[in-house]
Amino acid sequence: MKRGTARRDPLEAAIETALRPGRFIDYRAESDFVSELGEIRTQIDQLASTDPQRALRLHESFLAGCYEKADEVDGSDGYFGGLVDTLYVIWRKARQAVGADQDETASLLLDRMENDPYGFAYQLEREAVKALHENGLAAFERAVKMRFEARDSTEQARRRWSEVLRAIYAQQRNVPAYIALCEETVLSAQDCLALAAMQKARRKPEAALVWVERGLLLHKEHPHESMAGQDLARLKRELLTKLGRSGEALEAAWAEFHGDPNRYSYKELMRFVPTTEQAIWHAKAMDAAERGNLGSLIELLVETKETERLIRRLQETSDSALESLSHYVTEPAAKRLAKTHPEVAARVFRALGMRILNAKKSKYYYEALSHFEDAKSCFERAGVGQQWDAVVTEVRQAHHRKVGFMPSFERLVAGQGPRQEPSFLDRARNRWLPRG
Repeated sequence: MKRGTARRDPLEAAIETALRPGRFIDYRAESDFVSELGEIRTQIDQLASTDPQRALRLHESFLAGCYEKADEVDGSDGYFGGLVDTLYVIWRKARQAVGADQDETASLLLDRMENDPYGFAYQLEREAVKALHENGLAAFERAVKMRFEARDSTEQARRRWSEVLRAIYAQQRNVPAYIALCEETVLSAQDCLALAAMQKARRKPEAALVWVERGLLLHKEHPHESMAGQDLARLKRELLTKLGRSGEALEAAWAEFHGDPNRYSYKELMRFVPTTEQAIWHAKAMDAAERGNLGSLIELLVETKETERLIRRLQETSDSALESLSHYVTEPAAKRLAKTHPEVAARVFRALGMRILNAKKSKYYYEALSHFEDAKSCFERAGVGQQWDAVVTEVRQAHHRKVGFMPSFERLVAGQGPRQEPSFLDRARNRWLPRG
């Protein structure tokens, strides 16, 4: 080493190597690329307790390197952006660990939030407020308030900084400050939810319920303004129960389920049903669900193991209606019934296969073939082989031009050996080459 030349930190060299300067990372390689970077981040994290100054310096270099690399990464899957978010959190903790000036930390953080061409720092305040201790959060609040109250601040900037202040006040559970900010700007259903959550955390369920009721009214007036409606309704039921009004909570849960019967609203309903009344309310819920959406009903019947109801509903459903349903709904039902009620399962497997063929989704032809193989097996096990013959005739007539599918289907019809996993090249051709 030449005299006067500083020795480079080996981990900094490792960061640069892992970032692969000058090499473009496409979306297929993003996950592996970020995984390798994550291993280096872990090594730096381990320095926090023994050499926090070095850890901070390395994290700052790491963040700078990620911004320099951003134009060379197709981060459409979000892995790279997620890594940068994590680095910001660790950077803030590292500055706190070395006793860095909190006002300077806040200024640096806000500067990045204002000047981020890649959007990595968008809504960074959500995690920032969790990582800062009391003094750091206070410094962050001061810096944001200065921007919010600046005379030359645009309406858009004021709205943005008010969102950051809301995150700070929610983390501080500072109800008066949050309310004052809402009075200065606009109160939303999301704000009511935040205020209710703060009051609940402060063990003031009555005050929390007032904000919930107010939020529900705002959500009714502006239903598309936010996603707070369901959370407000759920919190209301919890508060009613805490206040000894469990009957009202149950009524509210029933109203929600009755309006939209599905497996999620069913689970929420049963949370408020007394143990001794579970069977009664379950039967009541199943009867109400029969009048709801078909897909939601099938999911619910599978979830609750209502096999007889499931069978009856599937038997009443036309082939075309089954084909219109998502495979996320019908495939679990088919698998549930394959052993015990193969004839019913066979129709569902047939619909799964037809759905792919009708949609001309050539990259899923192998899945369609698998569904037809299951249908064939179920029809034969049920002793109704003629129904499989009808499916074969239907496929041949409607899809004979699908050259990427029919040869394999004809081998299946002929019973030529067990199901074979496609080779790598077969999968590649099925996925990427255009088919009819």
